[in-house]
Amino acid sequence: MQQENQEPKKKKSLLGALGTVITIILCAVLIPILVFNVTLIVKSLINKDQVPDFGGHRPFIVMSGSMEDTIMAGDLIVDKPVNTDDLKAGDIISFTDPAGNGVSVVTHRIVEVTEQNGEKAFRTRGDNNNTEDPDLVPASKVLGIYWFRLPGVGNVCMFMQTTAGLVVCVLVPLILFVLWEAVRRKQLDKKKQEDKDVLLAELEKLKAEKAEREAAQGAAEQKPAE
Repeated sequence: MQQENQEPKKKKSLLGALGTVITIILCAVLIPILVFNVTLIVKSLINKDQVPDFGGHRPFIVMSGSMEDTIMAGDLIVDKPVNTDDLKAGDIISFTDPAGNGVSVVTHRIVEVTEQNGEKAFRTRGDNNNTEDPDLVPASKVLGIYWFRLPGVGNVCMFMQTTAGLVVCVLVPLILFVLWEAVRRKQLDKKKQEDKDVLLAELEKLKAEKAEREAAQGAAEQKPAE
């Protein structure tokens, strides 16, 4: 009978541990992405003419396949600060498009280091492109050198910027977390009450046994000697 009672408790304990692990994983994955998106949005609104960064390190969502198979569309890449004097052919850099509106960013590989109008400049090309980029990249346009990528995370970040993404990736997990905490606390309160009831029952049993012993002892003391 005791073994049968222990089985449901073990199952509840395992389910509780599994739920806690899932909650931790969701928070560990979604919270950083949410913070990343919010920070980028806020910085973009404050400084509309600047690419937002984290201590000089700039994250970018890759929108095209021009650098495949080195960098894939949908990846999130991170660039680190670099001294343009140290750049050389073969390095992958991110830069504001010289032919663009000053906001669009391109990440391509340097194929030649040269000069333009007395300023150091770079000729670039995407690994997946057949031709070099039409315009030279002045050193002043370089935002950073490629550091690492997070495969597919860019797609997640893009999705989270939509209304559906915020609901699916933020609101739903938050509601599930609150519900789970409510259920977990209810189970803990129930277990505490059950333990309390067991202790009270044991105490009552001990009191009853003590009363029986005292009653038996009193009866023995009152029995006349033969």
